[in-house]
Amino acid sequence: MEAFESFWWLLVLLGVMIIIHELGHYWAAVLCDVKVDVFSVGFGPRLFGFRRGETDFRFSAILFGGYVKMAGEQPGESETLDPRAFSNKPRWQRLIIVLAGPAMNVLLAVALLTGLYMTRYYKPTDSYLQAVIGYVEENSPAATAGIEKGDRVVEIDGRKNPSWDDLKEAEGFNANTPIAVVLQRNTQTIRTTLTPGFDEDIGMGMAGWREDNDVEVGQVRPGSPAELAGLMGSDVLVSANGVPIRSSYGLPKLVEQNKGAPIELVYEREGERRTVTVTPRQEEVDGKSRWLMGVTIAPKRERTSLSFLPALQLSLETNARYATMILRFFKGLVERRMSAKSLEGPIGIARMSRSAARQGAFEFFLLMAMVSLNLAVVNMLPIPVLDGGMILLLLVEMTVRRDLSIQVKEMMFRVGFVFLLAVMAFVLYNDIAKQASGG
Repeated sequence: MEAFESFWWLLVLLGVMIIIHELGHYWAAVLCDVKVDVFSVGFGPRLFGFRRGETDFRFSAILFGGYVKMAGEQPGESETLDPRAFSNKPRWQRLIIVLAGPAMNVLLAVALLTGLYMTRYYKPTDSYLQAVIGYVEENSPAATAGIEKGDRVVEIDGRKNPSWDDLKEAEGFNANTPIAVVLQRNTQTIRTTLTPGFDEDIGMGMAGWREDNDVEVGQVRPGSPAELAGLMGSDVLVSANGVPIRSSYGLPKLVEQNKGAPIELVYEREGERRTVTVTPRQEEVDGKSRWLMGVTIAPKRERTSLSFLPALQLSLETNARYATMILRFFKGLVERRMSAKSLEGPIGIARMSRSAARQGAFEFFLLMAMVSLNLAVVNMLPIPVLDGGMILLLLVEMTVRRDLSIQVKEMMFRVGFVFLLAVMAFVLYNDIAKQASGG
């Protein structure tokens, strides 16, 4: 049942993005008066559809992907004198048509995030914006660098006054690479060098630190030790066994280290401070035995909403930041500083889709925005078969002021197609391997 649910939400997620992407190509082609023969969601044999004008709008058997078939589009097609053929249009018009697909995915991501911020926005705390450390794991790279709980990072890898977004980016993209860090500890300024380790599970660098923030209870599992002790959602956790809780990462570690011993929790509810004792229970999670209280915890954020212009500005900034991070990730892959294991294929995206859909519309549309931006950036990579490959080809032809030979174009597309098949096979294998290992 879960497999069917995952598959369904994957189709919904990808279906929207594919239709939006192909509509970009279609509308641009119509605007440039190019004849469009087929608008297909999916590949392979036609399942059903309808014809409007000269275009066959269809759903095809393999529902992963889609395409718009324009007259005279493929390099191997016979030459035609039809002035409405794609190949007979000026190169600048062909460039617009190719660019329109990824552009629509970017617009979708921007529009979705803008709407979400206008509906619900979790305002970052001052400690998050000021990069204050709330937890340092023992024997971690951060601990080795002498970083302590309560320190404020005032500079990292040359970036002054960073936020926790900057810290996460710096550690993630610098596995096994020393980076300069400047700390503010009370009145002292401390300079140190941090070398993030490489986390095999996520394929990125990890320093072993977490942000400082108030921690609140999310969900309490029925019948769990937390519920039996009286904890409720939105309770703000203050301390555990006398140790202040300033990170959602520290409490699970303490629970695991205590190995079932009772934990005295101090928490706040509606401004009143209370104390309760919780006795964790040992349970099986993903094939591993763990001590659990049966509660989810997360950083406490002030929930608000933004008006249109601030929401749009924040959406543009967020999408620009994530697009840059995606490109840095691919650069890291080439430089072998990142692991391709962190790539998510169809199985991984399907699980994420199911999980987001279960959490609600807000989380599902947030995932859709992120995946849509990923699709746009990946499509713009200069790989034949992808839009970026066609854009590169057109730019080369515009530079040399002549068409490349059909043989060269066909060779490029064959190489690109084989490369794309190899990547798809890898991410699918990677998905299956992670599923088998419980990752």
